[in-house]
Amino acid sequence: MNLFIKPLSLAAVVGTLFASVVPASPASAAAVKPTIVLVHGAFADSSSWDGVTAILEKDGYTVIGAANHLRSVNSDADSVARVVKSVPGAVVLVGHSYGGSVISAAAEAGGNVKALVYVAAFAPDAGETAAGLSGKYPGGTLGAALAKPVALADGSNDLYIDQAKFHDQFAADLPLAKARLMAAGQRPITDAALNEASPAPAWKAIPSWFIYGKADKNIPAEAQAFMAKRASAKKTVVIDGASHVVMTSHPAEVAKLIEEAAGSVK
Repeated sequence: MNLFIKPLSLAAVVGTLFASVVPASPASAAAVKPTIVLVHGAFADSSSWDGVTAILEKDGYTVIGAANHLRSVNSDADSVARVVKSVPGAVVLVGHSYGGSVISAAAEAGGNVKALVYVAAFAPDAGETAAGLSGKYPGGTLGAALAKPVALADGSNDLYIDQAKFHDQFAADLPLAKARLMAAGQRPITDAALNEASPAPAWKAIPSWFIYGKADKNIPAEAQAFMAKRASAKKTVVIDGASHVVMTSHPAEVAKLIEEAAGSVK
C-alpha cells in the first residue's frame, strides 16, 4: 500500500507555531481569582481556619494561612505584610480577633490588598488598642477567663485562657471535645500587643466586610457593630448564638462572605 502525506504549506507551519507560543487572549482566559490570606488571632492558630480553607480551595481559591506571632501590632503587621508582598496579583486579607488589628496595619504595605474581611475581629482606628476596644462596650469577659500570666524576659507577659474556662469563653458553640483540643494548643499573646496603639488603619482606604457572632465573649457584639459601621462596611453578617471562633463553628457563612469580598475585586 502506498501512503502519500501531503506536505504542509509554509503558512500552515507558521500558524501552528504561532498558536503554540501565543497565550489565549484575556477574553478567552478564565479570570484569575485573588489569593486569600488568612490571619489568625490570639489564643488560636492557622488551624482555626481549616473549615473555611477547605471551602475556599474547593471553590478554586489559593489560600495562605499567614503566621501571626502575637507579639506586637507593628511587628506582627510587618510579618504579614511581607507575606502579602510575596503574592503575585490581588489579595483579600482576612483577620480574626487580634488579627483584625494586624491586617488593618499591614494591608497597604504591598499595594495589592483589594479587600479586607474582619471575622469577629478588631478594626481599630489610629491610637486605639485591642484592650480598649473590647472594654468599650459591656459583655466582654476575657479578663476573668485568663490564666496566670507567664512572665517574659522583656517585662511583658504571655497571656493564655484558662483551659477550664476556654470552652465557655472562647468556643461555646463548638463540641466540648473540640474546644479542649483548641485550649491545649492555644497560642499566647503578649499583654503588650493587646495594649499597643494601632497605626493609621487600612480600612479607611480599602473596602471591608465584617462577620461576627452575637454570643462573642471576647469582643462584645456591640463593639463589633460599632467598628463595622465606622468602617462603612460593604456588608455585615451577624450570626445568632455564634461564639468568638465563628470561622470554626460557621465556616460556610464565613467562606461565603470572603468569596463575596473576593468577587468585588476587579
